[in-house]
Amino acid sequence: ARAALITRGLVEISRLGLAMGAKPMTFSGLSGMGDLVVTCTGKLSRNRNVGIKLAQGMKIEEILKGMKMVAEGIKTTKSIVRLGEKYNIDLPIAEKVYEILFKSKGIKDAVSELMERDLKGEIET
Repeated sequence: ARAALITRGLVEISRLGLAMGAKPMTFSGLSGMGDLVVTCTGKLSRNRNVGIKLAQGMKIEEILKGMKMVAEGIKTTKSIVRLGEKYNIDLPIAEKVYEILFKSKGIKDAVSELMERDLKGEIET
């Protein structure tokens, strides 16, 4: 499941970046795949730690109160969703994260909705 989420996350990042004029190879390097893998798997990742606490049932407000450092992915999620709308790009994972963070959507519901989407090819955009 983690590998699928990372792979599909890279597709979303690439899709948005390409629509904004980025070079495709950017997403294969450290600033693309490298950063995504560390964010999703690194024990010191602030964004990952926020996700773990959300999965444990904590509310975002209580998580943020207990943090001394910034988990930049929280605010970035708003920007990504806005950019997706501006460029008319489908960003299902980012949209579900947004709904969890800012619309009180349950994680189980968000995951179910992602899993029930129509199937696409592994690297299909």
